[in-house]
Amino acid sequence: MNNELTETSNLNVHTAPPAWFKYIFASVIIIALGYIGIHLTDDLTHVPPLNAISFLMLGLALVTALGFEFVNGFHDTANAVATVIYTNALPAPVAVVWSGFFNFLGVLTASGAVAYGIIALLPVELILHVNSAAGFAMVFALLLAAIIWNLGTWSLGIPASSSHTMIGSIIGVGLMNQIINSGATGVSGIDTEQVLKVVKALFFSPLIGFFFAALLFLVLKFFLKNKQAKLFDEPETNKPPPFFTRLMLIITCTGVSFAHGSNDGQKGMGLIMLILIGIVPLAYSLNKTMDPKDVQSFVNASEKTAFILSPQPSTMTNVEARQVLTTYIQKHEEDAKVIPAISVIARDLSQSVARYKSIDKVPDNATVNLRNDMYLSSASLKALDKKQKFEKLDTAQINVIKDYRGQLDKATQYIPTWVKVAVALALGLGTMVGWKRIVVTVGEKIGKTHLTYGQGVSAELVAMGTILAADKFGLPVSTTHVLNSAVAGTMSANKSGLQWSTVKSILMAWVLTLPCAMLLSAALFWILLKLF
Repeated sequence: MNNELTETSNLNVHTAPPAWFKYIFASVIIIALGYIGIHLTDDLTHVPPLNAISFLMLGLALVTALGFEFVNGFHDTANAVATVIYTNALPAPVAVVWSGFFNFLGVLTASGAVAYGIIALLPVELILHVNSAAGFAMVFALLLAAIIWNLGTWSLGIPASSSHTMIGSIIGVGLMNQIINSGATGVSGIDTEQVLKVVKALFFSPLIGFFFAALLFLVLKFFLKNKQAKLFDEPETNKPPPFFTRLMLIITCTGVSFAHGSNDGQKGMGLIMLILIGIVPLAYSLNKTMDPKDVQSFVNASEKTAFILSPQPSTMTNVEARQVLTTYIQKHEEDAKVIPAISVIARDLSQSVARYKSIDKVPDNATVNLRNDMYLSSASLKALDKKQKFEKLDTAQINVIKDYRGQLDKATQYIPTWVKVAVALALGLGTMVGWKRIVVTVGEKIGKTHLTYGQGVSAELVAMGTILAADKFGLPVSTTHVLNSAVAGTMSANKSGLQWSTVKSILMAWVLTLPCAMLLSAALFWILLKLF
């Protein structure tokens, strides 16, 4: 890269934050922490008091989980602001605050599908017994491995993927769990089918970013006249782009920030919910905000599903049914007992919930078992549906089963608003604090020429669309790799040339992240098991 490019691009990226920045920063922290503290305290007042060790574990686990999201913020989200900073569309301090705010909104409006999609990758026995020593070791190993790898790549200014890191950490824990318990019954490693689905999303999304961004850039260049929008000009020193171009750059930056929050923020949510379920199961195992109408709908759906799956009640006991479903989720092997087992659990759930009349009235000693039965039933129905085991049923019956599965998920796969606020705060503040290293890499070190307005718009637009589509299907993708590959795609389409030393570093991080995260988490899981 020539000296002229470096001097020009550094003018905005090194702009000092204004005096008001620290006041906004402090105000947001105080307000959000107050909100989180009030709601967490209120939740804990409705359950027996935690002992000192449990309280310490809860605090340490939450700080670690939010630390991961904070690192995720300045590691991944920085990619969203690179284009608006290097095209002078927004001053750097304004851009990071703007991006942080829309990351915050993205987290708050997230569906939770990605969060529980991540959890589904974990060994089922650790999910069912997350309050055990192995459960705590699992959660801490995942988070610490992800933080260590993300900080390491960030310190070198290499845009690596937090999504890759988390998936690698999960696989590492699953494999180590299987190795430690080799020969034991009732132990699973990883859900290979689900892992392959996620890995495919992580692998193909950068390729989509590269080719579609290149294609969009060429389309813009073909149809738009440069004189009208100056889309294909290099930014003038410290001068903002024309109004329409500037607006497009800000809109696409906003979209990527929002999409990143709605997708990546959910990784932290899922792990925080596992922590809460493990340490305070009475408060968080079940969605106690469900109103009486929802409870009655659940009872009706349970009864109908039980009858559809097995019109004649099975002689199987609840204990036997749970073991059949647990084994099925672990091994995904054909078993004629699975459908009758789901029917047995559905009848029991219907009777139990009808007896309690409200989720918040479920006795303490029944809460965890009720949640586990719901989780096993939902996971088993999902697996059977994938294998098309319900194709002989008519449409009305299939819809009843789908409704029942939705009711099960509604009762167990919920995220309290204060958890979303906590994750949103950590992700947003992370964006505002450590953005510069990654932004410089994206803005200066991928292409050999300065990023043009059209390249910025194309890269951001494709990244935004890819991430939002992945969020809709509940798939985790890497903001880092999608946007970086999109920028590289526009550089190639423009024949600007690529800085291969940077590209090689990014590709190396892409290749090494999964195995390194696996090794880190596996080692940490083994060590923490010994400690716990």
